Amino acid sequence: MKKQRLQSLGALMALALVSLALAQKGTVTVGSKLDSEGQVLGQMMSLVLENAGFQVKRQIPTGNTFVTRKALLEGAIDIYPEYTGSAIGNFFKGQKIADGTAQNASRSYATVKAFDQRLNNIVWLERAPANNTFAIAIPNALASKEKIKSLIDFSRYVNAGGLVRLVASQEFFERDDALPSFEKTYGFKLKADQKITLANATPAQTQQAVAQATGGANAAMAYGTDGTLDALGLIAMTDPKGAQPVYQPAPTVRGALIKQYPEIAGLLNPVFRGLTLPVLQNLNRQIDVDGKPPLEVAKAYLKSKGFIK
Repeated sequence: MKKQRLQSLGALMALALVSLALAQKGTVTVGSKLDSEGQVLGQMMSLVLENAGFQVKRQIPTGNTFVTRKALLEGAIDIYPEYTGSAIGNFFKGQKIADGTAQNASRSYATVKAFDQRLNNIVWLERAPANNTFAIAIPNALASKEKIKSLIDFSRYVNAGGLVRLVASQEFFERDDALPSFEKTYGFKLKADQKITLANATPAQTQQAVAQATGGANAAMAYGTDGTLDALGLIAMTDPKGAQPVYQPAPTVRGALIKQYPEIAGLLNPVFRGLTLPVLQNLNRQIDVDGKPPLEVAKAYLKSKGFIK
């Protein structure tokens, strides 16, 4: 009888250990870029994964585009939100990409997804519908005085000798798909003394510099989903010639992690499907204008949509 009880106890303990092992999930290291949007998206992914039972290690923010991408490729982080336009313009320069692909949302996403899976075993989950494209913002007063609405107008102003001092991150000045793309497409060229470089600045910081006319700044790096422009009295100039690729954010994940935990896709895809342009503008505004921490903003949004408890 005693032997039977011991055997039963042993069986129950074994079953409990198996159940515990099944319930426990591994550690996922989540990263992000430096800007507010990158951080709030990184926090969203972290919170959803934690809610599903994963142990999450946060490296939010990780660094600029190239630092964060390198961290993913080397396994220092497992997942972070990346943009289709950033990938197609910077990560696959040795690959043949058809003209116009970068400006087409569906083709751009399909291209970067296929390249990254084949070349790097990096998986792109579903993308958000919002387009967070690069832009250049100027004060409403300058736009009104000089009749500048688009980058065509801005090019005319620059080439006529108009006063321009553009404040941006070093990345914006150097990346082929950022200022160089605007200059090439619209036929203007800023001189060295017309550029104010803030090494790892976010759009919110560069726009604050323009609002305060720091160093004579009157133009700033901006994103399509920025929430600070109206509050600071700035306007983002339109891009009628399509100099910019489509920038839709999506979780990029190491293939080994997705293979081990395929349920991650089902957890994060519904979240990103709901990130429209107005939603991201509102989330960014809460951080950059209202001063709320990205974690707080992410948590409130996810709870309001029923993604976490």
